[in-house]
Amino acid sequence: MSSELLSADIHLIQRILPHRYPFLLVDKVVDIDGIHSARGIKNVTMNEPHFQGHFPGNPIMPGVTIVEAMAQTAAVMVGTALNMSDKELLVYFMAIDGCKFRRMVIPGDVLELKMKTIRGKPGGKVWKFSGVAEVAGELACEAQFTAMIDLPKE
Repeated sequence: MSSELLSADIHLIQRILPHRYPFLLVDKVVDIDGIHSARGIKNVTMNEPHFQGHFPGNPIMPGVTIVEAMAQTAAVMVGTALNMSDKELLVYFMAIDGCKFRRMVIPGDVLELKMKTIRGKPGGKVWKFSGVAEVAGELACEAQFTAMIDLPKE
């Protein structure tokens, strides 16, 4: 592995994740430091379908979608570091721990998803991550989660 930080634009993200509209929740991932850490960017817009019902007249990004965006950032980090593009990578939640919401996320916000790997190694199936979601440096959400990465069979 190179010590150079990597990034993933939307085209690479779509080659790693199976998610598509309306459930692709990360626009780019930057500062990818191998399997160790990365920062995802989610531009929150009023055009997203969950704002029709959450809540009419007071659009707030659902907490579960913030946590999902964090998980997608972690999957892109691992997928980029392990060259998993075009390999039909699937990632499944196993546990979410210590999840706390500190600030509402609304249309117009830029959500920064700062992820770190707690446990996991190349070839391993079970990974644990910690992360925070921030808007303009203000904490919006924090959580740890465990996920199973279903690696394709070679």
